[in-house]
Amino acid sequence: MKNNYESKLNLKETQIAIKLVKDTFERKLSKVLNLHRVSAPVIVFSKDKINDDLGSKNSALTFNIPNLDNKDIEIVQSLAKWKRMALLRYGFSMYEGIYTDMNALRPNDIIDNIHSIYVDQWDWELIIKREDRTLNFLKEVVRKIMCALHETKVVVNKEFPVLKETICKDVFFISSEDLIRKYPGKNLLEREYLITKEYKTVFIYGISPRDGESMRAPDYDDWSLNGDILMWSDTLGDAIEISSMGIRVDEVSLEKQIAISKREDLLKGRYHQMILNKELPLTIGGGIGQSRICMILLEKFHIAEVQASHWSEDELKKLKKWGINIL
Repeated sequence: MKNNYESKLNLKETQIAIKLVKDTFERKLSKVLNLHRVSAPVIVFSKDKINDDLGSKNSALTFNIPNLDNKDIEIVQSLAKWKRMALLRYGFSMYEGIYTDMNALRPNDIIDNIHSIYVDQWDWELIIKREDRTLNFLKEVVRKIMCALHETKVVVNKEFPVLKETICKDVFFISSEDLIRKYPGKNLLEREYLITKEYKTVFIYGISPRDGESMRAPDYDDWSLNGDILMWSDTLGDAIEISSMGIRVDEVSLEKQIAISKREDLLKGRYHQMILNKELPLTIGGGIGQSRICMILLEKFHIAEVQASHWSEDELKKLKKWGINIL
């Protein structure tokens, strides 16, 4: 626990500020990336294989609904596959995209200052050309996202002058391989902590499953063209991952990554067949954590201060001991 932490906003101010953050960032993000807001599902049919297992087979919360012909249903974990199919179905054109509020449950996630079983994020997806499938294009999109976030922080600080921290919009880019070489002998979390503490805003790219450190699904991001945005929180004294994103797989990278992962079972899905048959648009997309953005912009110590969720008895005892008011 950071010494002498006290929220700069009371509960009422926090709720008002959360809406300001979300409304402002949503508007700015949609403008810089040319995105249109759409509605999205909370549940999907298991048989369709369009849910994301986040690199861990059978990780989604699954149940049966008698009124839906006794079919197995899954609560979404993210919408990467659904969004790409929606862009085709809705008739969006080149350099147009969509975004949505994604609300999910990830029952296997740990619970701590920045994790809960409830996940809320902006899920977005943009149609691109094949020649855009480059690291330079990926970096440019990251810079646009950070520009929108920086502008949002300016608006929030003006409305709530008690908030004094700023956002570093200048992104330091580093590959996952170079990060390992930079900090030999350190584990993943230690590397992320050290690099983000030094540069404040970091994009680690080229992330693939390695030695059990990264859980990366093989069927939506191209592992050579993906990455995570991390930001330093002075309040928490730690790095916070705010986004996982990437240029999506094409027919070549899909087959390659499926083979590496030994997940040939995935290729039975309609989504996967559409990629192999070049029926889906080429896209870039990702998720941006809403509660984590609110934590950083509102200078909060615990995700429970900006998100109404459920917590273990041990976590509730810690929050009470620390004097943290939860939503």
